[in-house]
Amino acid sequence: MTDVGDVATHPGTEHVELDLDGMTCAGCAAHIEKGLNSVPGTVATVNFALEVASVDFDPTRVEVADLLAAVDASGYHARVPAPPGGSEPSAEDGASHAAPTDELGRRVLVVGLLAVPTIVLSMVPVAQFDNWQWLVFALASPVVVWGAWPFHSSALKALRHRTATMDTLVSLGVTAAWGLSLYSLFGGAAGDPGFGMGFSLDVSRGAAGDEIYLEAAAGVTFFILLGRWFEHRAKAAAGDAIRSLLQLGAADVAVLRADGTEERIAVERLVVGDRFVVRPGEKIATDGTVESGTSAVDESMLTGESVPVEVTSGDAVTGATTNVGGRLIVRATRVGADTELARIAQLVRRAQTSKAAVQRLADRIAAVFVPAVVAVAVATTVGWLVAGDGAGFALTTGVSVLVIACPCALGLATPVALMVGTGRGARMGIIISGVEALETTRRADTVVLDKTGTVTEGRMGVVDVVTADGVTRGELLSAAGAVEDASEHPVAAAVVEAARAEGLTLSPVESFTSRAGLGVSGVVDGRAVVVGRPAMLAADWSLALPVDLAEACDEATGAGRTVVAVGVDGEIAGLVVVADTVKPTSRAAVAALRELGLEPFLVTGDNAAVARSVAESVGIEEIRAEVLPEDKVSVVEELRGQGRVVAMVGDGVNDAAALATADLGLAMGTGTAAAIDAADLTLVRGDLRAAADAIVLSRRTLRTIRQNLVWAFGYNVAAIPLAVAGLLNPLVAGAAMAMSSVSVVVNSLRLRRVHSMWDDASSG
Repeated sequence: MTDVGDVATHPGTEHVELDLDGMTCAGCAAHIEKGLNSVPGTVATVNFALEVASVDFDPTRVEVADLLAAVDASGYHARVPAPPGGSEPSAEDGASHAAPTDELGRRVLVVGLLAVPTIVLSMVPVAQFDNWQWLVFALASPVVVWGAWPFHSSALKALRHRTATMDTLVSLGVTAAWGLSLYSLFGGAAGDPGFGMGFSLDVSRGAAGDEIYLEAAAGVTFFILLGRWFEHRAKAAAGDAIRSLLQLGAADVAVLRADGTEERIAVERLVVGDRFVVRPGEKIATDGTVESGTSAVDESMLTGESVPVEVTSGDAVTGATTNVGGRLIVRATRVGADTELARIAQLVRRAQTSKAAVQRLADRIAAVFVPAVVAVAVATTVGWLVAGDGAGFALTTGVSVLVIACPCALGLATPVALMVGTGRGARMGIIISGVEALETTRRADTVVLDKTGTVTEGRMGVVDVVTADGVTRGELLSAAGAVEDASEHPVAAAVVEAARAEGLTLSPVESFTSRAGLGVSGVVDGRAVVVGRPAMLAADWSLALPVDLAEACDEATGAGRTVVAVGVDGEIAGLVVVADTVKPTSRAAVAALRELGLEPFLVTGDNAAVARSVAESVGIEEIRAEVLPEDKVSVVEELRGQGRVVAMVGDGVNDAAALATADLGLAMGTGTAAAIDAADLTLVRGDLRAAADAIVLSRRTLRTIRQNLVWAFGYNVAAIPLAVAGLLNPLVAGAAMAMSSVSVVVNSLRLRRVHSMWDDASSG
């Protein structure tokens, strides 16, 4: 599903993301967005928290240079970021992230050293002495001119482009308070040696020239700068998850040359086809295929799964995962921006630039909010002047309106929460496509589960072994496994895997023969062994099943399982029952989905007996069996036609259409690219329990977004009337406005504490 605020990428449309500099509020973001969207053939979304513009454009009409020029024309600066890769960012990149926060921190420190004594002297009568006001003027003036220069500069830039931003409000408010104080000091009674002031949360009703407002000018500057510094720090923390994900890659790699020597090179120099060595404890440099060696790989950074995965020759491995076992030789299959890690980072980045419907409303409000606030402030000042309450009171009340009304929290409400939520999801192995997916998780009441590869392993496995009298399980599996080891049939592979899993040694087979679709035979340790369909053993080898084994065979066949009989030296030794095995975590996952309010349906192309057996084993009551791929869409549409909000979980090409049709599509990351592309949420690890985690995280993220927006709207709705009524001192207004933005970011950061429902559970 496509976010309604974004444009679906049509054939021929290209996408680019631009890093932005110079934004200070949601108004800036709205202004840049308007400028980009004015370019023909372009649809853009600007994310204030990420400082990123996400742009879809027609390359036959627009070039990237045109987009950069449009941002410059709006009074800001844009650049095309380097593509994400698996290597660690350079020191220069890290410095560029830290520099704005460090510079702001230094400014906050200097302003604080000047503003705090200004506030104390102005608001604590016992600290005042003859001519104290001139010391305050000397302390406050550098704050107003130098400390508040970022606000003045931004306001002037906006004025040149005939627009206004949050900084316009701050600049006007601070300048007005300072200017009124100048008038009082040099033209009124405030310059007298014995002049004194008291403390008040509201606005004093003294006449013009009887009060100074230097503590408001300095205090507002300090509190807003301090709030912005906290905001920068918090936003940096919000993006830590995805940044740390990108930093997990190896810095260098030992490449194996044709002559057998190793050469250690930077990861950036790797090319597809290179063979490289991964020793125990090292990170795998890039995505590839194991050519030799056996080991266990810790994939927790990618999938959230704490149990290492066993790999051997032919298995695929992912860059940035850690080799915790033996030595591996891997051939690189994807490098740089094509790796799984880079792809995940790009998916998360795209998701973070999307907007909820309510946030788009907030953006439209923010775009007109500043001019409206200036009008309200002017009207407030004029109104109090007409009412006869004095120029000082009227002007100070207008300043309070300007300061308290800054809509910064509105611009941060959605993007910061989404940044933290998607970043946390990436570390848990959950990729969220955008805000619309979050909005759907709240309403979902039905979940359709594909069987093969989702609820089950998607491969054959031994589910039962029935032995004849006098034959042990080990003897049966050893004989069957030794013969089947020479076959490539999926059933044979399941028997061999079961034998090796029990630590059995498989002897070499002699005189091996195979009959396609029927069975195999051979000589193992001098004994004639035949493994195959019971009918084949009866017809060709005169080996009929005894009554007890025949009953077990009929029961297994009735449940849709595959049964192979094993004969040794002319006697039936037993049966091996093979089926697509249910994942050990599926039952717990289904129970968790029920607890979250979703009714599960099992959908499969297998026969009803197989579907019923799987459904009973995991606790699902509703079944749709013998469903063709195109009919899965019909099942989803049927349920939606009943008024249900349907989530679909699948992994194959045959699930892609149903995933796209469902209200919410969840793709298993172990599945096909078609399924992942059609889904709203991707579960990186092939564990159905991740679906429950994804629902919980998505709902928590959406709830946080709504909390942020309620607070941001509610704050302005409540605070502006108080300021208009003269009940808010500009100093208090400045502190409250700064803290409103910080509170939105801090509330969003709580999402970093969301953990998997299964953190304390065993891996099985």
